[in-house]
Parts: sequence; C-alpha cells; structure tokens
Amino acid sequence: MATGTEKRDVVIVGGGHNGLVCAWYLAKAGLKVTICEARGVVGGAAVTEEFHPGFKNSVASYTVSLLNPQVIKDMDLHGHGLKILERPISNFLPIDDTRYMKLGGGLERTQAEFRKFSNRDADALPAYYDLLDEIGDILRDLAKETPPNITDGLPGLLRGLRQGGRMLGLSLGRKTDLLDLFTESARAFLDGWFESDAVKAAFGFDAVVGNYASADTPGSAYVLLHHTFGEVNGKKGAWGHAVGGMGAITQAMAKACQALGVEILTDAPVKQVLTSGGKAAGVELVDGRTFAAPIVSANVNPSLLYSRLVAPSDLPAEFRSRIARYRNGSGTFRMNVALSELPSFTCLPGKEVGEHHQSGIVIAPSLDYMDAAYRDAKAYGWSKKPIVEMLIPSTLDDTLAPPGQHVASLFCQQFAPELPDGKSWDDHREEVADLIIDTVNDWAPNFKASVLGRMILSPLDLERKFGLIGGDIMHGHMSLDQLWAARPMLGYASHRAPIKGLYMCGAGTHPGGGVSGNPGRNAAREILRDKDLGTAISLALQGR
Repeated sequence: MATGTEKRDVVIVGGGHNGLVCAWYLAKAGLKVTICEARGVVGGAAVTEEFHPGFKNSVASYTVSLLNPQVIKDMDLHGHGLKILERPISNFLPIDDTRYMKLGGGLERTQAEFRKFSNRDADALPAYYDLLDEIGDILRDLAKETPPNITDGLPGLLRGLRQGGRMLGLSLGRKTDLLDLFTESARAFLDGWFESDAVKAAFGFDAVVGNYASADTPGSAYVLLHHTFGEVNGKKGAWGHAVGGMGAITQAMAKACQALGVEILTDAPVKQVLTSGGKAAGVELVDGRTFAAPIVSANVNPSLLYSRLVAPSDLPAEFRSRIARYRNGSGTFRMNVALSELPSFTCLPGKEVGEHHQSGIVIAPSLDYMDAAYRDAKAYGWSKKPIVEMLIPSTLDDTLAPPGQHVASLFCQQFAPELPDGKSWDDHREEVADLIIDTVNDWAPNFKASVLGRMILSPLDLERKFGLIGGDIMHGHMSLDQLWAARPMLGYASHRAPIKGLYMCGAGTHPGGGVSGNPGRNAAREILRDKDLGTAISLALQGR
C-alpha cells in the first residue's frame, strides 16, 4: 500500500444519481463510503447549471418520471428539499400548420384529441392503455430486481424462475403482446393498434428517445415501453419537473448521503481501479491520491470502465473481447436556450403561457419523419429535419429565468455518435445547432428571433462533459442483446465485474437508462449480499 493511502470500506467511481443512490444504501448499512466525482459538481448528467447570464436549466437530463418512488421514500428526498411538479398534459405535437395533438390529461381527454384524427383510434385507446399498464407493472417491478446471471448456478436459476414466473401468469394474448414489444419495430407494433399517422407519431416518439434507431428498427417497440414505467407523485405514466431543475434531485441525494457520513469528493477524477491478487483494492485519482477499499462500485459506462479505468491484464481475454463490442450511441444532441418570449406555434398561436408550453413539445409529426431523420443521420451524420422535443420548464418554475423570460431544453435526435468521413463534431456543432433552431422556427416562427443565448452539447460534448460515451444518455444501446440478463453482457448482469470486489452501479446495468436510481439501488443490494455472505463464511471458518 502506498504511503498516504486512505482506507475506506467502499469507493464509488462517479457521483451521478445512481452512484449517490448506491452510496446511500451502503452507508445506511454502516459502511464507510467515499464518492469520487470527476466534475466540480455532484450529479453526473442530472445537474442544473447557469448557461447564460440569469438563465439556468437542467443541462443534460431534463425531465422526471422514472425515479423510483421507493428511492425517494428511503432517502427522504422530499425532506431534503426535492419538490416535483406534474405537467398538466404529457405532450403536444404540432402535426401541420392547422392541426395539433395533445396527449395526456386523462383518458377521455386524450380520446377526444384522437377523434380529431380517427374515431377508431380513440375507441382502441383504453385497451392499449390496459396493455401498457399490465405489462408495464410487471416490468416496473422487474426493474427493481437484479437479473439472473447464467453463471450463478442454482441461485441464478431460481432467480430467473422467480422473475419469469410473473410473466407466466399473463394470458396467452398478453404473452404475445410482450413478445411483440421485445421484438417488433415500433411501427409494426403501433400499426396493429392504430390507423392514424398522427396517433402513431404521438406514441412512436417514445421509441426513439435516446435510441439511435428508426421507429422501423426491430426491437424499437421495447424502448417505447421503457418510457412508460415511470410515475410522478403516485400517478403512473405521469411526467414532471423538479423545482430548481434536475440538479435538485441529485443535490437532495447528496444531502441524504452526507447525513449518513458519505464523503463526496468533487474535482476528483479516477485514473484507475487498483487491484491486488485478482481483487479490487481501491482507486488511484488523477492527482495521485489513492484510496484503499475492498469494494469499488463504478457508476460509469461499462465501455469507459473497462477500456480506461481497469488494466487489460486484470480482465479475462474473452471478457475483453465481448465488452469491446458493447454498443453505445443514442443519437442525441442537446441544447439549452434562453428565450425572450414563448414560442407561438402556427397551429396554436399565442405567447402567453398555455398548457402546451408546459408539456413536452414534440416536433416529429409522423413515423415517416422519424425514419427519415434516422436515415439522414446514418448517411450524412445528422438529420436534415431532426426530431426535437422541447421543454420550457420556466413555465412551471420561475426560479430558472428572469421575469417574463424563459429557458427551453431541446432534446434532439438523430445525430451520429461519430461523423462519417473523418469529420469532427467540433467543426459542425454550430452549424447543426443553427439547423435545430431553424427546425423549431418552421413550426413557431417567432422562435429564432427570441433566442438570447444557447448552450450546445453535441454527442462529443456530452462524452467530454459527462462521460457519456458516444453521447449515449442510456450508457449503452437499449436493444434486446443489451437488456436484462444481457446488460451489459451475459454472465455479468448481477452488477459484479470479473474482478472480485468490483461492481457496476450505473445505467449500463439493468434496467438501463433514465433517472431512476434502480441500478444504484440494485447494485447496493448485491454488494451487501456478498459482504454478508463473506462475513458468514469468515465466522464459520473461525468456528464462531
């Protein structure tokens, strides 16, 4: 051990929300925990920053829904200052110059919106919601559990049988629906339910959020389902805003951790995970400090962990080969803009705050539009007509902008993680940002002139700033080969790395991306199981 090395029970690499959640549960169990965060602020991608004088916003992750209510309760996040407001409706979709659709606000209200396009689709909606509720309830529960590991022998088999048993209880029709959701494209799945292009676009958008794929890509239907798992203030499927931005969530988590004695170090990037005798032994920071710990839990993308922080010689050759093929890249380009006034849409004019301004504003009027955006990105690097979801949180939260002015989040798809022909995002980020502004302006003609300032985060910027490899907000592609027992890969879905004492607690593990806290909570449970088992074995060997 190097001179000056400090000892801890656990070191967490990365102070994003999952790292904070993992740290809290471990500290609650009595362990001495230190979090090492590379940036100067805790929270990972769930942070609030001032990006233009007087204007602040959730600069990366931008909305609340998937956060596990049990995490909120256990950590007493409301008691530590978190307040979540619900959107009055979920989404607003301009369809053309005269028509639009509002989604949410209750079943009957959404049906009335659908009737503007199709009576048949309005009549089909209750059964569609029943499907999402029934399957979503099962998968929501599974998201809170550790998947079975094919290398875990009998315990893994029993865990798989227990989790799979819930699906066996579904009717044959529901089992067929579940198979369709895991294997079909969003278009194929939605075509089986609805006839209107506008209705299919309203639901199909969720299939491409954080997914570098077309709505025609097989398996994209699951991503649609993934975004229905959430709830806000006890209401399933609702979306909300954290007062003060997404950073309010992670700041409340940090306070909860510190109340239990967790040490949080910022400006403390980890250089490498230390090992001894084939086991985790701690971490070395870039500044030379070292922390000795028998347990290291990494809240970073698996590709980053295994290619940059762990010595290749510490990993089995087969594992190195497989993890090198782990797929990243969510096709995401993020912008934050300061606005002098609210956008007035051609299909729904008005600059005064309306419920559509308080919802998710989705510029993607059809599945064909979404498919063209993906095909453009594959061919040229970015979409000629990008998919844009705009949120204007200052319509709900007046702490974010000066009186009478606003901030907007622009979450944009599809953009290649790496540009073709050797081009760099550094050379094209401003050009693409202009394209995105022009895209919104096509639907709200006062938008471009209202922009006072902007913050641009290309896929490369997202990687540099937040460690999101390829700009991947999900810490890895959400495809069938990288889900559940195969996330990040078969044999390593139980949060355990191939190095004893090294664990993964980020979104590169089950259940994947989104600000849920589930990966961190699940990882902490497995760490404590191993620790308790080790203690029991040690006592048995001592004859106690």
